[in-house]
Amino acid sequence: MEKFADEALIEVSSGSGGNGCAAFRREKYVPRGGPSGGDGGRGGNVVFTVRRNLRTLAHLRYRHSFKAENGKDGESSGRYGRNGSDVIIPLPPGSLIRDLQTGDVIRDFSKNHDDFIFLKGGNGGWGNIHFKSSVNQAPRKALGGKPGQTVKLKVELQIMADIGLVGFPNAGKSSLLDSFTNARPKIAAYPFTTKIPNLGVLTAGDRDIIIADIPGLIEGASRGAGLGFRFLKHISRTSALAFLVDLSDDNYLDAFDILLNELETFSPDLAKKKRLLVGTKTDLEGSVSQSLAARLAEIAAKYPEEEVLGISVFSGIGIKELSFAFLRLTEKCADETPCDLEGDDL
Repeated sequence: MEKFADEALIEVSSGSGGNGCAAFRREKYVPRGGPSGGDGGRGGNVVFTVRRNLRTLAHLRYRHSFKAENGKDGESSGRYGRNGSDVIIPLPPGSLIRDLQTGDVIRDFSKNHDDFIFLKGGNGGWGNIHFKSSVNQAPRKALGGKPGQTVKLKVELQIMADIGLVGFPNAGKSSLLDSFTNARPKIAAYPFTTKIPNLGVLTAGDRDIIIADIPGLIEGASRGAGLGFRFLKHISRTSALAFLVDLSDDNYLDAFDILLNELETFSPDLAKKKRLLVGTKTDLEGSVSQSLAARLAEIAAKYPEEEVLGISVFSGIGIKELSFAFLRLTEKCADETPCDLEGDDL
């Protein structure tokens, strides 16, 4: 996972068409055989396809050029040239293809998983059999194949998940993902342990819920501080958000406001997503003479409109309740159109 790649610059080229052939029949006792030059084959297409087993763009890290095969030239005796083979470029779900020069979105594979023919190969040239007429019985004219096209693209991956975990470094996001799912993110007691997004699947009831652990945000992340700027875009493809607040941190009361402000600054749509507020590490002692249960109650009183839950991954307190809260949140987003925020302009 350390080789996680979410961006790639590639150059794609469709194949050129084969040339038509100018030839004539050469048979015994047929001194003036007519034209017999076949057409050239069509060049191969550039095709993008979605592969669900792919999770990153690492396969594009070392290969930056993709070219379809050229069509073969036509031959005598009316033989047509073979069509060139297509070049197939696999992408994970949630990928975006942009024009490198303009930045315009060409295809969004979060909405459509069908194969996408991006560039068509050049047509093959006509052989001289097409140019025979009553006034020209022996045409020597044949057409060359049409050239292929070459385009430079930027491919981006935006993670698609049901719940995105948002919080400051060391808020307990990776520990929660580890507890909920079979994902095994790196966990340590220092900031920015998570440098890449991690995905896990939580089975709640009869439904699988995909959870994304995003690297920790800091104040100013929406302006590029820390690791936030690069990975904030991944949150745009989550249906809902879980804000994790470390109750043992003295800034527990301001954490949610800061995180929400960073998301809103990056994209107003992010602040509109369905969400819940989770107080973590309820098993630890606060740095002041105040119980963490009291801190959780204080947060709940400050944000009466938010759903607030307290958990401890270490002791298991609140974990079951949180899993059902995730299930309710996911089902609510599935039923309500406003939850489906694709964030095309992010």
